Amino acid sequence: MAESTQHRKFQRLVQKFEPQSKLIRVWSLKGGVSAQTTTIEIRQPDGQSKKLVVRRHGPGDLERNSNITTDEFRLLRITGESGLPTPTPYYLDTSCEIFPTPYLVLDYVDGDTEFAPPSLDDFLLESATQLSRIHRADISNADLSFLPTLQYRCAEKIGTRPAKLDESIGEGRIREALESVWPWTPWNEAALMHGDFWPGNILWKDGRVAAVIDWEDAELGDPLADLAISRLEILTAFGIDAMKIFTERYESMMSLDFTNLPIWDLYAALRPAFRFADWAEDDVAERAMREGHRLFVAQAFETLSARH
Repeated sequence: MAESTQHRKFQRLVQKFEPQSKLIRVWSLKGGVSAQTTTIEIRQPDGQSKKLVVRRHGPGDLERNSNITTDEFRLLRITGESGLPTPTPYYLDTSCEIFPTPYLVLDYVDGDTEFAPPSLDDFLLESATQLSRIHRADISNADLSFLPTLQYRCAEKIGTRPAKLDESIGEGRIREALESVWPWTPWNEAALMHGDFWPGNILWKDGRVAAVIDWEDAELGDPLADLAISRLEILTAFGIDAMKIFTERYESMMSLDFTNLPIWDLYAALRPAFRFADWAEDDVAERAMREGHRLFVAQAFETLSARH
């Protein structure tokens, strides 16, 4: 009964944007943490089949930004026009007639996430290349006023301490270090930031990046803040040496002031506060995440200490 109800909902969905097409099948995609992602296959009037992705943001994202679905749809149009490898936005529905929340429909990208690459060196080079492409994208003529600024989010996170700290990750010590240099002025010119550039948001095909997905955390700000998020994820997935290689590759492509990268590392280290249990698939994965985080924070403090 549940399956037939779901099928009928997606049939209605298809009728909204391709009334002459027929829904063939529906299946859920794995890996989404904050959004529910479903693939549909339709048969078009000419007999050709087409795969599309239906993306619905979760309550946490919608509470943070009630317009997040519209914003991601608009952003994907801009990134596509800028030549970045992102899914093509196909349709947006904010009516909430079919589902209780808005949804967007994207072209299906044929690719897979990669956590055991055949060549780690190639993986790190290609990943760094794509992140640098995002940060070098020409957005001078694009209307990105709907995106939050990193400075605003920093003020929210650093300007006011939460009532409860996650001392399992050493949040108090991290905050003390950040508060000691807050408020800070921008160290690099603002760029488009993905906000969550990690292996789970990169689709690969034949050894190349097919698409960078899940742009709901995008913002405008110092690209090193984006780099720091990726560094933590690379370290956790592949080790500290891989993180260093990834960073070196990125540095070789960007003309930035990297002096304050350890500060952005500590800022990125606040992201997992009280969230490891939700992010990890099991206890083993959670322990690996926590160990990666510990090493990441330690290297940031070591770098800062070496300067004094």
